[in-house]
Amino acid sequence: MRQLTALGLTLLAAMAAGTARSAEPLTTGTLIEEMVDLARLADYPEPAFHTVQYSSYDRRSSVPGGPDWFANADGFGGEPIPGFEKVLAEPNAQGVGEYLICDVKGPGAIVRTWTAGIAGTIRVWLDGADKPLFDGPAHEFLHGPYRRAAEAAGIDLALFDGTFRQRDACYFPIPFAKRCRIVWTGKIQDMHFYEVQVRHYAPGTAVTTYSPEDLKTHESAIARVGGILADPSGRWPYRSKLEPVSFETTLQPGEAKDVVTLDGPKAIERLTLQVQAGDVDRALRQTVLRVVCDGHPWGQVQSPIGDFFGAAPGINPFDSVPFTVQPDGQMTCRYVMPFAQSCSIRLENRGPRPVTVQGSVLPCEYVWNDARSMHFRARWRVDHGLRAGGGDEAQDLPFLVARGQGVYVGTTVMMMNPSPAPSPYGSWWGEGDEKVFIDDDARPSTFGTGSEDYFNYSWSVPDIFGYPYCGQPRDDGPANRGFVVNQRWHILDALPFAERIGFYMELLSHLPTPGFSYARIGYHYGRPGIIDDHVNPTDRDLEPVELPANWMPIAALGSHDSTFHQAEDALTTKDGTTLEKGRVWAGARMLVWKPTRKGEELTFKLPVAQAGRYAIRITAAHRPGGGRFSAMLDGKPVEFDGAGRVVDLATDFRTLSRTVSLRPAELTQGDHELTLRAEDDPATGHTIGLDFFWVQP
Repeated sequence: MRQLTALGLTLLAAMAAGTARSAEPLTTGTLIEEMVDLARLADYPEPAFHTVQYSSYDRRSSVPGGPDWFANADGFGGEPIPGFEKVLAEPNAQGVGEYLICDVKGPGAIVRTWTAGIAGTIRVWLDGADKPLFDGPAHEFLHGPYRRAAEAAGIDLALFDGTFRQRDACYFPIPFAKRCRIVWTGKIQDMHFYEVQVRHYAPGTAVTTYSPEDLKTHESAIARVGGILADPSGRWPYRSKLEPVSFETTLQPGEAKDVVTLDGPKAIERLTLQVQAGDVDRALRQTVLRVVCDGHPWGQVQSPIGDFFGAAPGINPFDSVPFTVQPDGQMTCRYVMPFAQSCSIRLENRGPRPVTVQGSVLPCEYVWNDARSMHFRARWRVDHGLRAGGGDEAQDLPFLVARGQGVYVGTTVMMMNPSPAPSPYGSWWGEGDEKVFIDDDARPSTFGTGSEDYFNYSWSVPDIFGYPYCGQPRDDGPANRGFVVNQRWHILDALPFAERIGFYMELLSHLPTPGFSYARIGYHYGRPGIIDDHVNPTDRDLEPVELPANWMPIAALGSHDSTFHQAEDALTTKDGTTLEKGRVWAGARMLVWKPTRKGEELTFKLPVAQAGRYAIRITAAHRPGGGRFSAMLDGKPVEFDGAGRVVDLATDFRTLSRTVSLRPAELTQGDHELTLRAEDDPATGHTIGLDFFWVQP
């Protein structure tokens, strides 16, 4: 079982000596307060802890770099080796067995749970109690361990949605003083994806064990923290009493400037920047931000501005605990950045045109502690021209490899995925798992079940979403094609390391995909003396990436046996339509229809080679000013799967390529007419962008 190694226990015990036993006990309430305390992350944790993830990862992946290192049977059911710490009871005549998720001895806390889908039941015992704390459906515990206690306490469950429960993950702390044992009972052939993250505290750490009554006891803390998590940019409790330092500067090509210089000891509690340029997307990638604390060469932060704020390429609005990006391009970082003697904010224009940057820094008082204080670090890296794939093409990409003492606090990835497959089962890039080696790990103490699982979602969905600790603010589409941004912030589930860390993510895609671009940042804090594998970005690294021109969809995996028709080619009359160029669209062009009246119709001819049952799919532009339409097939009104009779193409801020499907129907051999009907008043000025149709048996 994955318990702490002897070295890990020794390190925790040494760091805890003289502090843990005299400290106030950790409680459910104190852990809830930590969820919105970013300043706490800047000091090495006291009492010390080690975060371990128990998951359904493929147990054949036992030797780093070995033959099964990229094995991917991790919760679908029927794995060659059960994805648990131990088999407690072999399956009975009905196929039901008992399996150990974890058995943690010593003080600790559950800080995150996740599932993409799980059958069976879970039982949870704390401190060796005879009666389990929880005994019920496994998905209920992993998605909402607070639910039953909240209902009993009369607390509105809506307070937890989108705050403590974030997409497919839950961040509700469950501390324990002596032991936590979790057992899954079910059929090993059934789906059983799970992740449970646990803080292992140093021996002797004072912890008050969770009880269901804690929800009532800490109701005010739950409400306060939940309110902040629901609206970080509007409700963040900044502590500083100092005045912000504002600036505005214009950088010529090749020019670098220190725009803010501060004397220490202090910390930056908030950094806000906004870029203005003729080509903002290019400027966000080619203007480099450096935060240089205490005279360290190159700076602890070194990243293109847009990538640092998790918004690249371009402006992709979102609101999370450490970062906010507004629709007007104003970007804010709330990670606290301490320094002992000095700090400068340095900007460098490595692009071909002038760039104007305005912003502000909110300093705060901070007492530098030579034993525990850390610098905030965020060093960007990118690999262009990768070949994503499976099998022997899978690879581990390093996010952070460092030696020293620190805490890992967040991840953002910014990818260009040129896959021509138009469905998630085909264009998906993230079958790979996160693998995090801490200190003397022989195998990762954090071993995941898929890239999207790490980012708190599942099933390779292209949805645009944002939560306090995670988000997907960009996914061009169709499906997972194009530019994609994923984020996860480790706040309650921070990953301390006493000696070293190696954070890797597998790049493992459904289909071989050459030309893949993968930029990423591993945000972390480090004690002075930490060293890492950072390499200064080259001008080639900073060149903006473009989608391939003239791509066309392919019939593979989720789009197998499909026949594709460009909308402009299938159109029976071109009245009221134009063509719009763009690399997001198949063939680098899209048909744009601007109806002159509500009820106006546009008809397309779709041939069917052989009689049978088919789904007709429409890949269209979802964007600001997008219109609404209904459809008829061969003169009969039809419904769309999951969308009723009317499709709405309007979105806020973003342009997305998305596919809607007519409900399957029996079609004869020969030509069929698909007629779209405008459902908007033309005074709105809304347009309907149509890329291509596919007919799939």
